[in-house]
Amino acid sequence: MLLMALPAFIGFMTFFITPAVMSFGYSVTNWSVYRPEPSYVGLKNFQTLFSDAQALAAIEHSIRYALIMTVVQNTLAIFLAVLLNKKLMMANVLKTIFFLPAVLSILVVGYLFKFIMTSAPSGMLNSAIGAFGGAPVNWLGDPNLALYSVLATQVWQWTGWAMVIYIANLKSIDASLYEAARIDGAGPMQVFGRVTLPLLYPATSFNVLMSLIGGLKMFDAVYAMTRGGPGYASETIMTTMISTGFKAGRNAYACAFAVVFFVVVFTMSKAVTFVLNKWEAAIT
Repeated sequence: MLLMALPAFIGFMTFFITPAVMSFGYSVTNWSVYRPEPSYVGLKNFQTLFSDAQALAAIEHSIRYALIMTVVQNTLAIFLAVLLNKKLMMANVLKTIFFLPAVLSILVVGYLFKFIMTSAPSGMLNSAIGAFGGAPVNWLGDPNLALYSVLATQVWQWTGWAMVIYIANLKSIDASLYEAARIDGAGPMQVFGRVTLPLLYPATSFNVLMSLIGGLKMFDAVYAMTRGGPGYASETIMTTMISTGFKAGRNAYACAFAVVFFVVVFTMSKAVTFVLNKWEAAIT
C-alpha cells in the first residue's frame, strides 16, 4: 500500500512542498532576473509590498472578490437546488443548463464575456440595454465596475456546480422530517430554516470553502477580461504576483507576495472553518 502511494507522495513533495518552501526562502532575498545570485535582505520585500498601493489594492480586491463570490454563489445555488429538487417539469433539463457553464474553461468564459461586455454601443450587452432605451455601460473600463463585471461572470459559471452538490445533499435528507415539520404546523420558511438549512451543512461547508479559496486565487478570468485594469482597479493577488514575477522579473518580491497570499488564504480558511464548526456544534 505504501509503495502504491509513493509516486503521488513524490509528486506532492516535488511540485508543491518544495516550491512552497523555496518561496518562503527566496522571499527574504533580492533574487531577480538581474541578480541571479541572491543575497539575504531580511523583510525588505515585505516592507516594500505593504507600502505599495497597487499591492495593497490587489490584496483588498482579492478578499472582497472572494467574500462576495462566496455569499452570492452559495445563496443562489441553495435557492436553485431547493427549487429544482422539487418535482417540476423540465427540472432535469434546467439542472443541465445551469451546470453546463462549469464545464467550460475559465479563460474561454473570460474571453466570451469580454466580447459580450465590450463598451461599444454595438456590444451584445449594451445592445440589449439600448433596446430598452438605456445608455451604454463601460463594463470593463469603469474602475468602479470592472471587478464586479468579472465577478458576475464567475458567479454565472460556478453557481450550477455548487447547485449540483446541494441537490445531492438534499436527496439524502429523510422525507419524514419534512412530514413531521408540516404536521407540527411549520410553514415553508420555517421548514427551510429549521430542517433544510441545518441538514445542508455538509454541502455548505464544502461549497463555502471551495468558493472562498477559488475566489482568493482568481487569475484566469481577470487576465482574460481586464488584465487587472483599468489602472489596477481589478488587480488581484494572483495577477499582481504573476506580473511582478514573470513580466518585471522581480522574483523575490513575487515570492513575498506568494507568502502573503498563503497567509491570507490560511487565515480566512481557518476563520471560515471555525464558524462552520460552531454551526455544526449548534445543530448536532
